Amino acid sequence: IESHDVPYRDGMSVLDAVMWIRSHVDSSLAIRYSCINANACKECMVLVNGKTQYACTARLDANGTLVEPLANKRLVRDLVTDIVPPKERLEAAARLEEPRRQPRDLDRFMVD
Repeated sequence: IESHDVPYRDGMSVLDAVMWIRSHVDSSLAIRYSCINANACKECMVLVNGKTQYACTARLDANGTLVEPLANKRLVRDLVTDIVPPKERLEAAARLEEPRRQPRDLDRFMVD
């Protein structure tokens, strides 16, 4: 477990703290997110002091906050876990092998 001191501000989210660490301490720290403080994308889910929460809405505790990746998901890196179930991953990979256009459609792109 790594420990980082973050300049605390009242109302600061866990995502704010993680982004501060990425900007000032460890630029390689990985977390998945799309929105900030809006709880709209549902991508920043992590364990905060042992409870599953969204990093963008969970508030930082001035006395310390433990942030961990989700324990029930496959760890990709740092705080990033796999959000797609294995069956869906395999189905998506199988679809990539299918041609995107039918051969009859390709004729219009051919140049002599």
